[in-house]
Amino acid sequence: MHANIDRPSRKALASKGMIYMGGEEQEITIVNISIIGVLAELNATQKEIDVKDIFNILLTTTIIDLYLPDMRLAGEAEVVRVDVNDDRIFLALVFKNVAFDIDQNLNKRKAYRKSMPEPGTIELLGSNLDFTTVNVSAEGLMIRLAGAIEVADGTVTNFEFKKLDLNGKVQVVWSDITSSKETLIGLRYLNINADSIKGIPRFVTPNASTQP
Repeated sequence: MHANIDRPSRKALASKGMIYMGGEEQEITIVNISIIGVLAELNATQKEIDVKDIFNILLTTTIIDLYLPDMRLAGEAEVVRVDVNDDRIFLALVFKNVAFDIDQNLNKRKAYRKSMPEPGTIELLGSNLDFTTVNVSAEGLMIRLAGAIEVADGTVTNFEFKKLDLNGKVQVVWSDITSSKETLIGLRYLNINADSIKGIPRFVTPNASTQP
């Protein structure tokens, strides 16, 4: 008898989660999971969501955001198949950029954080400094600056992040100098040029922390 090495072992379960697709958050139920991905059922039926709309979204991009708090998994996945069975819609998802949160911080956060290493600028110490984002959420962003910079918690300043066409005022929540002499800063939005941030899901968890 030959072992099946082409198809990873799958574990059946019924865990809840969310995806962000086409600018909207959708609740899902995980049917099964393997080391490479999951089979998920949309909690909304075909009567509530036209499957044609899903295919139109996937023509633009097959990459979606995935949030599975029970499994402490979050990140990006690719939709590789869409099936419809008795008005139920199933999505086969392959993990692309997914993090496993061993410290269970996902359930403590107010909003999902999307990994997005992109350039931006921030006013600090009387200068416009270049930064690279580490992650972005609906509440704020975490940035990395070259060099060791001392900045006080509570500092209010201006920033610009062209990737998401964002600018305005932010507040420094925390900062840390790494062993490689770079500076990490957690920023909270105070007054920005958008009521909501296109492309960034919230995926709110009840009783979560507000720290970026």
